Amino acid sequence: MHDRSSVSGDAVTSPSQGPSFGLTEPRATSPHASSTVTAERAALAEPEGRTRPGTSASKRDSYLDNAKFLLITLVVVGHAVEPLLDLGAARALYYWMYFFHMPAFILVSGYLARSFDGSPARVEKLVLSVAVPYLIFWGIHHGIYAIEHGELRDTVSPLQPTWTLWFLVALFLWRLSVPVWRRFRYPLIIAVLISVSAATVELGPTLSVGRVLSFLPFFVLGLCLRREHFAWLARTWMRVVSLVFLAVTVLLAVPLSQRLDKDWLYWSQSLTDRDIDPLLPSFLIRLSLMGLGLLMTVAFLALVPRRHTWFTIAGKYTMYVFLLHPVIFILLKASPWYDSIDGWKGLAVTILIGLALVPVLSSSWVRRCTRWAVEPGTERRAHERVAQHGS
Repeated sequence: MHDRSSVSGDAVTSPSQGPSFGLTEPRATSPHASSTVTAERAALAEPEGRTRPGTSASKRDSYLDNAKFLLITLVVVGHAVEPLLDLGAARALYYWMYFFHMPAFILVSGYLARSFDGSPARVEKLVLSVAVPYLIFWGIHHGIYAIEHGELRDTVSPLQPTWTLWFLVALFLWRLSVPVWRRFRYPLIIAVLISVSAATVELGPTLSVGRVLSFLPFFVLGLCLRREHFAWLARTWMRVVSLVFLAVTVLLAVPLSQRLDKDWLYWSQSLTDRDIDPLLPSFLIRLSLMGLGLLMTVAFLALVPRRHTWFTIAGKYTMYVFLLHPVIFILLKASPWYDSIDGWKGLAVTILIGLALVPVLSSSWVRRCTRWAVEPGTERRAHERVAQHGS
């Protein structure tokens, strides 16, 4: 899926420069500086999902597709084990994945959105690739609920996302804001201040604004990154340290899963809703989770394979997995499945189901059957080509 979200799309390459976390472009003070600025502007103008002409790389970046596949796998497995949190192992695994899988997804989203310039063509593509699928699957979620319960929900409004669809709302708003962030000298600092400020007020469920603002720093950080930052993660010592660090966080997840309310993992509620003082422990917990999410994201990205693998191609179609797997789990939760399983065997089988769903939902035959809902823009363009050919 081209020109897509974190769950689709590809790398926008940039010229080789020293690491820089600012989005503002330097003034050209010499011919060399002028050419550097011109190159950066050209890189930001490139269509997403392609590399610069003349490079030996393929049109898609295997590294980012691998990262997206692994992240969507964590998302699916997390949703698979969610009804089994009474089991200690399932709860620890759930906490470990939720510490970083959404921050990592959002950071990659920001990196892939760097070329979004707010042009009419880009906005139209954003509407077709994010807003329209959101409305389709929002209707599907409510339809399943109505069939199961024999009535509609108390509140039926597209402005209140259902379950996983909050991410599409956030992605839509974040991408629209890209041109604004590119104008700031210190965008990351501003994003962190907005995130912390958002945690002090009750924003309600409308458009999932709480999550949109709380996770904002990870998206903006992705916007600030350059290709050389990811190359730095490939160093051997960095990969070894990352492996050890993630192993330590697995151990950390065990006691935290027993002492920390899981609502902290969702970044959706105001700190004022907590039973503890929001000015001290609550802020420290939120900032600690933000730091932990960032460090685990860095460690995860350092360990992602950079070569083409058996799952690289599936990484191109993670939007299908993202939108389709909740429908399956909504139906599975309505069935006797989760009531009929318990213990380690039930957990193992459920995890295997989650792992199997990812390649299945990204397969070609599933994509052909569901393209009308997941990629309506592609479907429309295909019909237009057929009509033009027929005429």
